Amino acid sequence: MNERLLLVEDDEAIAATVRLHLEGAGFRLHHEADGSGGRDALDRQRWDLVLLDGMLPGVDGWDLCRQLRSRDREVPVIMLSARSSEAHRVLGLELGADDYLAKPFSMLELVARVRAQLRRVDAWRAQASAALPALRFGPFELDLTRRRLLRNGSEVPLTLREHDLLSFLVRHRGQAFSRSELLSRVWGAGFDGYEHTVNSHINRLRAKVEDDPREPRRIVTVWGLGYRFEPEGAAP
Repeated sequence: MNERLLLVEDDEAIAATVRLHLEGAGFRLHHEADGSGGRDALDRQRWDLVLLDGMLPGVDGWDLCRQLRSRDREVPVIMLSARSSEAHRVLGLELGADDYLAKPFSMLELVARVRAQLRRVDAWRAQASAALPALRFGPFELDLTRRRLLRNGSEVPLTLREHDLLSFLVRHRGQAFSRSELLSRVWGAGFDGYEHTVNSHINRLRAKVEDDPREPRRIVTVWGLGYRFEPEGAAP
């Protein structure tokens, strides 16, 4: 196991415990104690996974997540925060984090979440090597191999999670799924998230694939259940 993990955490006791468990699980961990150091570490090299404390001296974890996502949509990000409210969980996910753990958290759960995110990246790389067919709907082409969304040939930026959700809905076009089903099928059965997480990702996707996000015609709400994808002639 050679994955390189970056931890940006200003609480030295938490950082030491995280290091003990992640290195004990076979990962290589680099620790920075403030946002400026974290930003420099992100600039120096590409990491296999990033763990960000939300509240940091200098540049906070929320800004670091936003900056990282503006240039790298693939590296998994797990937010670690003392703020456990649904609003803060949703904020982290809106900024592009792949997962969110509220302090205090179980170190065994942290290791499991890290492994789950790395497995997801491995699965994506396996799919990319399989040269999967593209999915088309309206002016869009969803490239499953390169994980890109094109609109009339121009790329529309998607995070990995947005791509996973959109591709799942398009591949199951015409089928309605509840929010809890989407959490399980897209985020994973072990994801301890809120159903509002799905709502926020749906809203972001609508802003990217709908002609009028206020009147969606592709990703539609099924009242009392959840969501369904209804493209115009979507097919591989």
